[in-house]
This record gives sequence, structure tokens and C-alpha cells, in this order.
Amino acid sequence: MTDAEPLYDVRKRTDNPAHPSVDDVVDSVLERAEHPRADHQDAHLDEALATVVDRYGSETVRTIIQRVLVDDEPFRTATVDLDVDNIDGVRIGTAATRFLAELPAQRDD
Repeated sequence: MTDAEPLYDVRKRTDNPAHPSVDDVVDSVLERAEHPRADHQDAHLDEALATVVDRYGSETVRTIIQRVLVDDEPFRTATVDLDVDNIDGVRIGTAATRFLAELPAQRDD
């Protein structure tokens, strides 16, 4: 990946309508937090997100995802001024990037 290429293929960064939107990612994260998957390889991410969304609220989680995927802020830095533990920023960023990778595959199904 060159410096000119976007780090995350979200529509808002790439202007490519084929890429998922930030809202798609946020919706996926919130859905997984509300209904964690029991028998899935990423079930641990769902459980962590359920705790984080409960602790900080959906708008804070949305802000962190926006900062990570669009503004290219590191996971820990994305928590600045939000009264969120850095480790929870890492959890949110990790889950968001994982779910972003899953979205195109879900569209193909």
C-alpha cells in the first residue's frame, strides 16, 4: 500500500460507492454489540463491544469509528476528549476494522 492509497476502504475516504460507508460499519458494530454471535471466530469482539457500547454509548463509539476509519487516527488517539479508556479505543478500532473487512463479503452472499 502506498502513502497515496487510503488506509481503510470506506466510502467516505475513497469516494468509491462500492465500498461500505462508515454508517454501515457503525451499524454492524452496534448490531454485533446488541446481538453477540455465540459460535463465531470473532465472538470475543462482539462481547467486548457489548461492554464498550454499554459503558460509553453508541454516539461515542460512532465518533471513535469515524476518527479511526475516516480521519486515520490511531485507535488510542481516537479516544481523546471522549473520556474513554485507551484500551477501549483499541477494542473499538479493532472490531470496526474487522467488521469493515467482512462487509463486502456479506454483500456478495
